[in-house]
Amino acid sequence: MRNRVIIENVHPQIDGGIHYIKRTIGEMVNVTADIFGDGHDVIRASLLVRHEKDQKWQETYMTALPNDAWSASFHPDTLGFYDYKIIAWIDHLATWHKGFRKKQEDGQHMDVELTIGANLLRKNAENYPKPEAKELVAVAKVLENKKDYLKAVETVMDEGFSQLVNDFPFKNHATAYDHKLRVKVEFERAGFSAWYEIFPRSASEVPFQHGTFKDVEKLLPRIAELGFDVLYLPPVHPIGEINRKGKNNAVACKEVEPGSPWAIGSKLGGHKSIEPALGTLEDYEHLIKKAQSYGLDIALDLALQCAPDHPYITEHPEWFVWRPDGSIAYAENPPKKYQDIVPINFECEDWENLWNELKSIIEFWIDKGVKIFRVDNPHTKPISFWQWCIAEVQKKHPDTVFLAEAFTRPKIMASLGKIGYTQSYTYFTWRVTKAEIIEYMTQLTATESREYYRPNFWPNTPDILPYHLHNRNSNAFFLRLALAATLSSNYGVYGPVYEFAFNESFHGKEEYMNSEKYEIQHHDWENRNRLTDLMTILNSVRKANPALQTTWNIHFINTTSDKLLSFIKISANNADAENLARDTKEVSKNIIWCIANLDTENTQSGHVAIPKDLLGIYGKINVMVQDLLTNETYRWSDEWNYVELNPYKSPIHIFKVSVFH
Repeated sequence: MRNRVIIENVHPQIDGGIHYIKRTIGEMVNVTADIFGDGHDVIRASLLVRHEKDQKWQETYMTALPNDAWSASFHPDTLGFYDYKIIAWIDHLATWHKGFRKKQEDGQHMDVELTIGANLLRKNAENYPKPEAKELVAVAKVLENKKDYLKAVETVMDEGFSQLVNDFPFKNHATAYDHKLRVKVEFERAGFSAWYEIFPRSASEVPFQHGTFKDVEKLLPRIAELGFDVLYLPPVHPIGEINRKGKNNAVACKEVEPGSPWAIGSKLGGHKSIEPALGTLEDYEHLIKKAQSYGLDIALDLALQCAPDHPYITEHPEWFVWRPDGSIAYAENPPKKYQDIVPINFECEDWENLWNELKSIIEFWIDKGVKIFRVDNPHTKPISFWQWCIAEVQKKHPDTVFLAEAFTRPKIMASLGKIGYTQSYTYFTWRVTKAEIIEYMTQLTATESREYYRPNFWPNTPDILPYHLHNRNSNAFFLRLALAATLSSNYGVYGPVYEFAFNESFHGKEEYMNSEKYEIQHHDWENRNRLTDLMTILNSVRKANPALQTTWNIHFINTTSDKLLSFIKISANNADAENLARDTKEVSKNIIWCIANLDTENTQSGHVAIPKDLLGIYGKINVMVQDLLTNETYRWSDEWNYVELNPYKSPIHIFKVSVFH
C-alpha cells in the first residue's frame, strides 16, 4: 500500500495480456505507458524483458516523454516467447539529488543535505551486490566528511555523481504492471514472403492430361525465376467420388471430370494420403526437397472437411452430423450448397479424440517436410481448437507458418490472428479506391491490429475474380499485383491465370468462368509477357530493398489528384521501421516511394508533395528518384513535383529515393 506510482495505458498488449503480440527476429518492440505519481518526486521506470528459456530479466530504463508518457524498446533475436513487464518507483535518491542542485544554485548551506544524501547512498547500497555497494558507500563517506565541505558539495554537483544516481536507481516500493505481457518471435518468412498458387493437376505439358508432382518439378525453375519463395498447392489428397462436382460447380459430374480437390477423401484414403493421379507420397516428398533446392517452400492446403466417402465417416460416424432420415449433413451456406463436402462436428461427444486426430494430420505432413500450411476456411471451425492446435504444433515445430484463409467478419478474422495464426488473408482484394486503400492500410498498421494481425495481400484466388478485374486488360492486373507486393510485405497470387489475365466471370459473379477448381486446364508455361516480367522485377526489388520487407512502415503522401495514390516506405539497419521517421539523421536509409495511377484506362497526372520532415530535409530540396521498373531517373527540387502515369506503359512508379544534403 506504500506504492505511490501508477502505471496505465501500457502498449503493446492485446486484451489485457490474454493474447501475445507478434514479431519476427530482430523486429523492434516499442513499449509505452503512462506512468505518474503524487507530488513532484522523481519517478524512474524500467522495462524488463526475458526469453522463455532464460531465468534472468534484462533491464532497460525507460525514457520519460511529455505528459507522463514513458517508452523503451527491445529487439528480440531468438525464436519463441519473450515476457516483458514494467516496474516504476519513486526514486528518493534522484529526488534528493534534484533538490540538492537547486538549493546549491540558490546559495543555501548544504550541510544537512549532505548527511541526507549520505544516508540514502548507504541505504541504497543494501540493494546491490558487494562491488556496487562498496562504490556507493565510498561516495557516502565523501559526503559525510565534515572537514572537507567543499569537496563534498563538488562531488554531488559533478556529472559523475549524476551518472551514479542514474546507474544505481533507488528502488523502493516499486509498482509492477501486473498483466502478463508476451511477444511471440517467429522466422523472417512469417513477415516477408511471396506466394504463388498452382493446381498440380494442370501442370502437364500435354494438353488436358492430368498433371503430376513430377510435372510440378519441371515448373520449379519458372516459379523460382519469377522470384516467389512459397509454392502453394490446393489439397493433394484423394478426391471424393460421391456427389463429385462437375464443370463450373455443376451438381452432375461427368466420369472424366476430376472434381474439387477440397472434397477430400475416398476409398483411396483421406487427409494423410495422396491423390494417386498426382503421384505417390514419395513423389510429394521429393517435390518438397527439390523445391527447397530452388529456395521454395511447398505450402500444404489444410482443409479440415471431408467428402461423403472419406474413411473418417465410416470409421468415426460420431464426428459428423446425421439427419433424421439417416443421411449425412453436407456443408451449406444458404442458398449455396456444397453437396461434395461434409463438415466435421466439433461439438461431438468424442471431441478430444477428434482434436488429437486433426492435429496428427498436421504433424504427419510436417514429418514429410511441410513447414507452411494455408488453412482453408478456419473461421468455420472453433477458434478454441485452433488456439490449442497451433500452440501444440509450434511447441515442437516453431518454424511452422499458418496462413488463415478467412474472408469473413472482421472480429472473427482478428480473433484468428490473436490466437496464433501467423498470417491472414485480408480485404485488400476489394479495396480499390484511394480512400479505401488508405483507410484500410491505416487500420492494419496504425491500430492495435498491427500487434497480432499479419496481413497477406492476394489480388485473386481460385474462388475470387473480383469485379474490378472482370473483362479488364493487363493494366488492371498490373496495378493490383504491384499494389499487393508493395503495400504488404506478404503477398500471394493465384497463377498462372493471373499473369495470363484470365478475366471472364461466371455469370457476372466474383467467380471464374470454367474454374480450375472443377476441371483440368492447360497452360502455356513457356509464355512470358508483361505480367510475368512484372512479377520477376517486383520480387527482385522486394528482396533488394528492406523498406519493402515490412508492412508497418507506410506513410501516405499528399497528391493533387484522387487518382494518384502516393506512399513512402523507409527502412534502415534492419531496425523496425515504425520509428524511423523520428531518426532523420540516419544515413543508411532505404527509401521506396510508390506512386500509382488508380485509373487503369487513362493517363493521369498531378503533383506530389515532398515530405521534408519524413525525409530529413531541413534546407534546400535535392532529391533523386529512380524508377525500379523502368530505370528512369528524375531529380526533384521543388516542394511539389509533377507526375504523369500512362497505365499502358506502367500504372505505377516504384522509386528508390536518394536525398542529397
